Amino acid sequence: MTVHFVGAGPGAADLLTVRAVRLLAGAGTVLYPGTYLDPQVLDHCAPGAELVDTQRLDLDRITEHLVTAHRAGREVVRLTSGDPSLYSALAEQTRRLDAHGVPWDVTPGVPAYAAAAALAGRELTVPLLAQSVVLTRTRARSTAMPGTESLAAFAATRATLVLHLAITRVRELMAQIAPEYGPDCPVVVVHRASQPQELVLRGTVADIADAVERAGLRQAAVILVGRALDPAPGGESFLYDPARPRVSPPSDSTG
Repeated sequence: MTVHFVGAGPGAADLLTVRAVRLLAGAGTVLYPGTYLDPQVLDHCAPGAELVDTQRLDLDRITEHLVTAHRAGREVVRLTSGDPSLYSALAEQTRRLDAHGVPWDVTPGVPAYAAAAALAGRELTVPLLAQSVVLTRTRARSTAMPGTESLAAFAATRATLVLHLAITRVRELMAQIAPEYGPDCPVVVVHRASQPQELVLRGTVADIADAVERAGLRQAAVILVGRALDPAPGGESFLYDPARPRVSPPSDSTG
């Protein structure tokens, strides 16, 4: 029996991968983050499966559930919001499972920032405007950030910036990045992308904090910042340039 870490995507029940749906249907125990998940995601679970909401559990209690279910001979799914490669505590949980000799694997999901960009209708890497995306977070009551990963350092790149876990500090953060991005730089805030409570706020570095505060957002939001979000066109990709030399595929001379 295996513990499957499965990305639940941004929350909508129809944005899970085919593999995720199959694993949920075959699991005897499912642990899920109730704070961020649309309850309809759990409709993919088998009738009678043990469902455990982890939003009030610490890491030791979560590990206990995973190990107990494994030793009981059940397939286990540990759902994470978005994709397990970002802010999912995958490293801590798998380290503990390794210590208990419990096998595990990972199934990717649609990350929240991708769902937010889709709702904004924007590519995050537009030629001549931005060719890099910085995925980061800020510290409030959470784990300290590494000293080399300051927001000021990232802002200096002027890449498209994706801020997670930062919605309660949006005014302060916009003031920090304004010298690099400029007060008129586009910002999109997406709250609970793909879920019934979905909300999209558009503004600039100068005024997005006002919109966030009026909406009363306190969690489950992604902040996108950058010139790639501007509706005005940037450059065009060399890959698709009609003037780029192209090699024709070899003709079939067998017939």
